[in-house]
Amino acid sequence: MIILAATPIGNLSDASPRLVEHLKISKFIAAEDTRSLLKLANNLGVKLNARLFSLHEHNESDRIAQILEIAAEEDLLVVSDAGMPTVSDPGFLLVRAAVEAGLEITVIPGPSAVLSALAVSGLPTDRFTFEGFLPRKQGERRKAFEALSREPRTMVFFESPHRILESLEDAALTLGENRSATVSRELTKKFEHTERGPLSSLIEWAKTEPKGEMVLVIAGAEATVTKIEDLVSQVLALIDEGTRLKEAVAEIAGANGASKSELYQLVLEHRKESKP
Repeated sequence: MIILAATPIGNLSDASPRLVEHLKISKFIAAEDTRSLLKLANNLGVKLNARLFSLHEHNESDRIAQILEIAAEEDLLVVSDAGMPTVSDPGFLLVRAAVEAGLEITVIPGPSAVLSALAVSGLPTDRFTFEGFLPRKQGERRKAFEALSREPRTMVFFESPHRILESLEDAALTLGENRSATVSRELTKKFEHTERGPLSSLIEWAKTEPKGEMVLVIAGAEATVTKIEDLVSQVLALIDEGTRLKEAVAEIAGANGASKSELYQLVLEHRKESKP
């Protein structure tokens, strides 16, 4: 069978006894980075006796047939550098192929940056969506947030410290600067920290250039929020008072947790329809 095993995301003490046991007894291990696996085993005091295979995003498709052939006869352990394989890590293609081949798949559960950040966020946890890593390019990132502007579930994203400020700014522009959110960094490590507040305050915090791996959690759209179409009249009222269009849209969208871009487009459409 194929055994998916979660590895520590920072604190070695989070390695489960089952993980340690299988590292000791496994004859075959597929790892995202074999060097990281060897370092983990050494830190856990485990001597590996397995045949090791690298399984990462660049070679997963090419390795599937070989790994499935082994898993058809022997147990094969699959690990990523941190957390659960297949969750924004290699392994999904392998598992899908294993399912199609009728092979048995099991799991050794353990640390998860997604669930850890969600749990400490203070935001609703009954329903949530994990969106993985945000796009690197600003245009694509804003489109991603725009597509989620009316998502009612709590949203979880991965982001690098180099782009967290830009991502928070894009989220505020699209979702509204008053939308509640958190950023958790260095989860389970010595300098673990979670910053909470509206997106506007998180932007100011991010300007201090925080370090470490980041998990961004954003509250979903509230069902009780005024319909965005109803905000058009408020924008038009401000414009009549002399406020510029973009400033009026920013003020009303920010006050109501609405999407600036969506509200801006609706105002333009209303103006077009109102022309004689």
